[in-house]
Amino acid sequence: MSSPEYQSHFSLANIPFGVASSKSHPTPQCVTRLENNVIFLADLQRAGAFTGVAGLPESIFDNSTLNEYAAIPKSIQRQVRNVLQETLAKPLPADAFEEISAVTLHMPVRVGGFTDFSCSLHHVRNAGRAILNDETPPPGFFNFPIGYNGRASTVFTSGTPVVRPKGHYFDRSAPTEKKPIIYGPSQALDYELEVGVIVGKGVTRLQGLNAKDADENIFGFVILNDWSARDIQGCEMVPLGPLNGKSFGTSISPWIVTLDALEPFRVPGPKPERVLASHLEDVEVSSYAIDFKVEIIAGNKTTKISESNAQDLHWSSRQMAAHLASIGADLQTGDIIGTGTVSGPVDGSYGCLLEITKAGKEPITLDDGSKRHFLLDGDIVRMTALAGGAGSGVGFGECVGEVMPAV
Repeated sequence: MSSPEYQSHFSLANIPFGVASSKSHPTPQCVTRLENNVIFLADLQRAGAFTGVAGLPESIFDNSTLNEYAAIPKSIQRQVRNVLQETLAKPLPADAFEEISAVTLHMPVRVGGFTDFSCSLHHVRNAGRAILNDETPPPGFFNFPIGYNGRASTVFTSGTPVVRPKGHYFDRSAPTEKKPIIYGPSQALDYELEVGVIVGKGVTRLQGLNAKDADENIFGFVILNDWSARDIQGCEMVPLGPLNGKSFGTSISPWIVTLDALEPFRVPGPKPERVLASHLEDVEVSSYAIDFKVEIIAGNKTTKISESNAQDLHWSSRQMAAHLASIGADLQTGDIIGTGTVSGPVDGSYGCLLEITKAGKEPITLDDGSKRHFLLDGDIVRMTALAGGAGSGVGFGECVGEVMPAV
């Protein structure tokens, strides 16, 4: 989905990276965006724009994913960013760019692994109250970022429809005290607003990684919607955790916003409540001031559901990456690390319907007058994100998905 509505998110201060195709560029290739103009980077490279960038591989922007570019040293990426800011500040030839409405955006990276964490203390407390009537965080929450490995093959880009999954769940309508397990379309489809962290330079097996050094291994961020079938999830989580309740689909926004673009919006993060293992110590203890909004579009009405901020996450992107590598696992370029639901402390700042509706017990009313415990077929979920507030020029655009009926 290529929307022209977010041109203010993509100023010269941003310079995001994505993959696109068009009638004149039929093969998907690497691009950047300035306002509503999409610039095909291979064209600039062939025209000699990056001649002065030592170490930039020839034809790197002809690739159909950003993996090769994301893996090169940050020093080279910064030179490319500087060249683009200088080049795009001047008038470009008419054939050097295309309008956003004329291009098709594709998955920006080839995803080898997807790991989803649960980094929001507010989320785990709200979910605990809603499901178990107990807001106590999991035992290890303050010692390390908790998470699970998701399914990389079902991560797709914004605009891809989300088909209601089928699975096993407890039949809550059964008159018996012990509810039978049945199979059918999920009756509790939810979204989860998250930050997606894109791994850049990889970490080899047994190499390990310290949080304080991990920015060198992070290419940038996307908006991530980890769609969740709460009834399927609830049936399978004891004793092994989520599987089919999560693995049917994860949406990401198509533009990767780099850490260099986000650097002006770095802010203090939560202080640790425990003495941390050395690889998790983060001397900066910082986060980013990124504001998120979630809307549900039903019919011709758009309802704002929540607003939250990345500053409320208890664990940082660096700490998540370091925790994954601490066991000896490798990190591969293009891997995605999800933060878990980005939720704030009060009503109106919760990042999923599970929290908002108290696990479906208290429905919300949309602007068209209809009520929702969870998502209905035809609902469109739209997530947007902006760093530093209005006028900063550094945003993510949107991450959108429409719920389609079960097959």
